[in-house]
Amino acid sequence: MRHTLHFVPAILCLCVGALSPLAEVRGQTLPTDAKPTCVVDPPMFKSWFDSGSVSLNGTIGPADSINFPDTPNCSFYQWSERMFLWLASPATSRFGGSGKVFESPAFFDVTPLDESNHRKFIPHSSTPLSIASIRTPQNGPNDLPVVMSNTGQLFEVVTPPAGPKGGPLVQDLSGKVSELARMEVGSGQTKPNLFGTDGTKIEAFPDLPAAAAGSAVGGAQISIARKLSVGGKDLLVDGAGDVIQTEVGQANSDGVLISQNNSLVYYVTTVNDVFTYMVTGAANGGISPAPTQFPVTPSDLDKIAAFATANQKIIAAPETLAIELKTSWVDASSVADASKYITMDATVPTFDMSDPKKWKPNGQKTVSLAMVGMHVVGSAKGHPEMIWATFQHVDDVPTGAYTYLDTAGNTKTVAQPSSGTWLFSADNPAGVFNALKARFDSGDIIPGDDPSGIAPSNTIRWKTWGAVSGVSPNPIDGSDTASNTEIIAINNSVRSQLAAGDVRANYVFVGATWTIGGASPTASNQVGTSMLANSTMETYQQGTQAGDKGSNCFLCHRSNQTGVSHVYKVLNPLF
Repeated sequence: MRHTLHFVPAILCLCVGALSPLAEVRGQTLPTDAKPTCVVDPPMFKSWFDSGSVSLNGTIGPADSINFPDTPNCSFYQWSERMFLWLASPATSRFGGSGKVFESPAFFDVTPLDESNHRKFIPHSSTPLSIASIRTPQNGPNDLPVVMSNTGQLFEVVTPPAGPKGGPLVQDLSGKVSELARMEVGSGQTKPNLFGTDGTKIEAFPDLPAAAAGSAVGGAQISIARKLSVGGKDLLVDGAGDVIQTEVGQANSDGVLISQNNSLVYYVTTVNDVFTYMVTGAANGGISPAPTQFPVTPSDLDKIAAFATANQKIIAAPETLAIELKTSWVDASSVADASKYITMDATVPTFDMSDPKKWKPNGQKTVSLAMVGMHVVGSAKGHPEMIWATFQHVDDVPTGAYTYLDTAGNTKTVAQPSSGTWLFSADNPAGVFNALKARFDSGDIIPGDDPSGIAPSNTIRWKTWGAVSGVSPNPIDGSDTASNTEIIAINNSVRSQLAAGDVRANYVFVGATWTIGGASPTASNQVGTSMLANSTMETYQQGTQAGDKGSNCFLCHRSNQTGVSHVYKVLNPLF
């Protein structure tokens, strides 16, 4: 099964360059003595397999989201683990019998935004035109790129239109629009000095409209920022025109993450058939009234299934309800042992790297890709806001320090590792983690913070298990230590029961988040691992260290309506 990966000029994480010699990777190790506060017992685990017994890389059935127990917290974590194992299982005849389940005809890839700001479904077939793009999967509630300031404030970034000479058009307090030609920020200044193409100073910005400012969700707020680019320099300014200092110095929402082995990272957005036929039926009047939330009840599902049947379509696993996936991938030839990864074949863009400060796209090639991360998002009984879970390969990154409870109830601390070999960090790394070393510029790749050239950076997952050190992650667990313990315990339980050599055991469940009672997210109702991030997808939205509050999925996906999915509202119907 071959996938075609499309290139689009808006990204967060991209690993680029000639592949380096392979090195043996020593990945994340989990404590084995965590208190078993959340487990999957052997009878339950065996029942997940279609055969009723554990087998090497064996087929596992999906979680039943219609009859979801909705019992915090463990049932949510069990749902997450089972969904990941199912999605990574070989596709049986029920799902088309080719590749992994998430590659089967029961799923549809979603294209990047086109010129009219719409997306399309791409059906899977024996030779699917699948979509994996060099792009960020992390946008804000208005579907704009997101950056974090050095104070932890998140901003959605608007790029002003360009004038005749290529500079951004800005408006002064009098309403006059000028093309920006030069900008300066003196020592101690909060506002930049801006000069137009005629050399005159532009006297300040009007404030951005109040409607553009974000509301507080999850203890943080997203506001709108302008990105000003002149002469190869970038500034971010807030609604009042003040300069925004970003956490690692980057003023860009299009940062490129470079792996230690210089491999590109590609992203795929995929949805299941329930999601697809719901969008299609709502768009063309086949489901009336159009649903405002993702399905959570048999009645919700029946309307979608009836529409599918009326159009000669079959829903392969209706019990899963609606599912959206985001996966991240590297060139399989850049990893030490590709057999330890979930892989797929794909056609990917290539670059002319003869200029060390500007890599230009020059074609494409067919390669094998290795999966490094997966977001699993799905609706379930009582939860139209969807359950948000994420997984990473054990060899991806080092992690921040964290605490957990051992079997005797003692609190133990796992220190941030100072040495190791990872895909996205050097051994004994020096300097700032998650620094922007390269970025996109009109489709080309150019240097980031360091103007000397495009270079690898050191990436870390600060909130190792989706909680903040010393801060209660939610009102259910009461402490980050208890929350961490649950995630470690279910990882140990599931991975220890998989057959030796099962490739799925090489992926770690980082955590899952949802809201109390399925309500629209607020600052106080986000539970589970409520500071959740995947370091291959939300590299620059984590804060600067383990103790920072950082952000959560619901800061950008702030709804329990269909708008909780950024792709739902801009998808063209399948037919």
